[in-house]
Amino acid sequence: MRGKTRLMIVSAIAPLALVASACGGGGGESPGTESSGGGTGGEISIRSCTPQNPLIPANTNEVCGGNVLDAVDAKLIHYNADTAAPELDIAQSIDTTDNQNFTVKLNPGYKFQDGTEVTAKSFVDAWNWAAYGPNGNLNAYFFTPFEGYTDVQCGTTAEGDSDCKNKPPKAKTMSGLKVVDDHTFTIKTSEKVSNLPVRLGYTVFAPLPDSFFKDPKAFAQKPIGAGPFKVDSISDTEMVLSKFADYSGKNKPNVDKVTFRIYNDDGSAGYNDVVANNLDITDLIPTDRMTGDLYKQELPDRNGIRDTGVIAVNSFSPIDPNWKDIRMREAVSMAIDRDLINKQIFNGTRPPLDGWVSPVVDGFKAGACGDNCKYNPDQAKKLYAEAGGYKNGPLTIAVNGDGGHKPWADAACNSIKNTLGLDCVTKVYPTFAALRTAIGKREVSGLFRSGWQMDYPSIENFLAPIYGTGAGSNDTGYSNKEFDAKLAEAAAASSSDEANQKYQEAEGILAKDFPTMPMWSYSNAFGWSDRVTDVKMTPFSTFDLSAVKVK
Repeated sequence: MRGKTRLMIVSAIAPLALVASACGGGGGESPGTESSGGGTGGEISIRSCTPQNPLIPANTNEVCGGNVLDAVDAKLIHYNADTAAPELDIAQSIDTTDNQNFTVKLNPGYKFQDGTEVTAKSFVDAWNWAAYGPNGNLNAYFFTPFEGYTDVQCGTTAEGDSDCKNKPPKAKTMSGLKVVDDHTFTIKTSEKVSNLPVRLGYTVFAPLPDSFFKDPKAFAQKPIGAGPFKVDSISDTEMVLSKFADYSGKNKPNVDKVTFRIYNDDGSAGYNDVVANNLDITDLIPTDRMTGDLYKQELPDRNGIRDTGVIAVNSFSPIDPNWKDIRMREAVSMAIDRDLINKQIFNGTRPPLDGWVSPVVDGFKAGACGDNCKYNPDQAKKLYAEAGGYKNGPLTIAVNGDGGHKPWADAACNSIKNTLGLDCVTKVYPTFAALRTAIGKREVSGLFRSGWQMDYPSIENFLAPIYGTGAGSNDTGYSNKEFDAKLAEAAAASSSDEANQKYQEAEGILAKDFPTMPMWSYSNAFGWSDRVTDVKMTPFSTFDLSAVKVK
């Protein structure tokens, strides 16, 4: 764990002053290459995976699609590639005196990739479309603090499911958004939101051109943003981007073309292609190459590692009745030897996680999970017996086959078997998209892997979007009014210290309810070909595409 600096916005912001918030390189090693004379031009290829949904900012909440949209879109805020510090981008200023009423002024002349100008209306229309209930967007939850959000949501059935047909929204737009002029708009929130400006660099807050609203389905096949790269083509095997010649921002890329090449395997194929210089960058080192640092020998001077705002948990399926007894959840968690898995499978790059928040963000509190995240065979057996044993087994751990997860899941199953005598098997879905679709349809029983890559550098981002009642990424259906109230108190805090304390108290409620099982945080190892230089991983575990060069 590295030192952390403050990230949250306090009472007055005029103009917006956003500061560093996350860590530098991980493990005492360089997060990427030093410059070695590469120039501008050329093209690169990057390992990628299959997006779950068409590429629309409001409906993309996973890394496969998010990495592409990050290159295509520009937002009000840009996160510094080295520190994750939120910096002004399309926004010229974001002012507030009360953390509830915000005035946003845009830099004039910022262009979309279809040649039209980014205006205040581009943001207001995009955000209203994103939040509107009948559109069914996964990321609509991020607009919950905005005044009028509840008015654009559909009513629900007696079972709590959305019912847009019989109970349509009261309004089509949020009352908290107002266009003042071409380059100015205002935001009003229902309650004070101390870190709202920090959030505004997340994908869902990207502006949309007028062409989107004419044909959203066509847009999804070839998204148009205001970022440094534009989409040339999307297929089942690759997503090809090229430099946007009229890009208005400061994060101008060196390369002319980027191909996100889709690999639906455990990482071995992409890694081998990097070793052979047939692929330029991979963010996934196979577990067998981590052992004994083999990847460093096979990629001499072509590897890096850094601490990132990424965590892994195992989620208890909401359709599995075995998990209704908290003792069963606690027993299975205590039966997993995380330290041994980290050493044997990950070569020390997956430190066991003892809470629900990444250690790299301000507000992290060590030991939040308590004894439930510690390997304790005797207590695990005791709780398992008290809970009456797992019925209708075997227990399954669901993972995606294109992410290299099977080895650790097999090891976790072995640990559970050896401790509890419970038969446990790994269930592999072919792709990340397939796993996410099955989870979304509530088709997965037992345990399923869940990873979280921070959207913005805040402790709140690891809590509210995943565990808030009805949140877009709440895969377990967890709901606790006390937890929701604590989130609201934290959001309304007048200082970062006060907010962090409230968020930590919310995390303490998770420790009591134990809706998911924390597993580990990430020190991401990565590699590159000998064709490129200045390869740099960001605190978000993405690559800084503006920095990389072709030799």
